[in-house]
Amino acid sequence: MSIQHFAPGQVIDISPYGADFDSAASETLIRESHIEVFRFVLTAGKTTPEHTAAGAITIQCIEGEVELGLGDEIRVLKPHNLVYLGVGEAHTVKALTDVTLLITILLQRE
Repeated sequence: MSIQHFAPGQVIDISPYGADFDSAASETLIRESHIEVFRFVLTAGKTTPEHTAAGAITIQCIEGEVELGLGDEIRVLKPHNLVYLGVGEAHTVKALTDVTLLITILLQRE
């Protein structure tokens, strides 16, 4: 069974979960050959291992606060902040609070 994603032209609500965060889940919103958009939910204190994406990415903080590790540098993202990472840029994500991120990947699949 394939996962249903949002169709072109369909409006997607990316509002913060707020008080409903306990029911929040990460999910892919758009998946096409050239772009992927997903909502990433991480609870306070959780960290991802260092990784790279399959293309250039943007990370937009919808709610909460997160540390983005870029090698020896740390960037803190809060709501209304957006960061761009180039192709192959290794990074980690650490949730300082419960956090929801909107991640867009401009895919470069072979």
